[in-house]
Amino acid sequence: VQLQASGGGLVQAGESLRLSCAASGRTASNYGMGWFRQAPGKEREFVAVISGLGVRTGYADPVKGRFTISRDYGRNTMYLQMNSLKPEDTAIYYCAAGPSYQSVLTGSDLQWGQGTQVTVSS
Repeated sequence: VQLQASGGGLVQAGESLRLSCAASGRTASNYGMGWFRQAPGKEREFVAVISGLGVRTGYADPVKGRFTISRDYGRNTMYLQMNSLKPEDTAIYYCAAGPSYQSVLTGSDLQWGQGTQVTVSS
């Protein structure tokens, strides 16, 4: 599976952005998909995950209540709606796909897309 992330940009604190991740190639509806991010000088961290059928989602504590992950199966695309953005959300955001929800949650056996930069100014 090939993943293409887009939608990053520069916004002010409190504003919103929606990231997209288009999947192509050997895609499977039962793939788990998710978002990770890496801030300057920090390790890449988990942000959100969605199950293959979209019935289960999970979020890292810092983004709970502000970010929403979703999938459009017809367009083979995953989204991350980011509201009430904070300067600490500044990072390169990566989308990923794996054989299960759990694989994404644990960051194991994943295919990665290229990153998209999100910058939040105060």
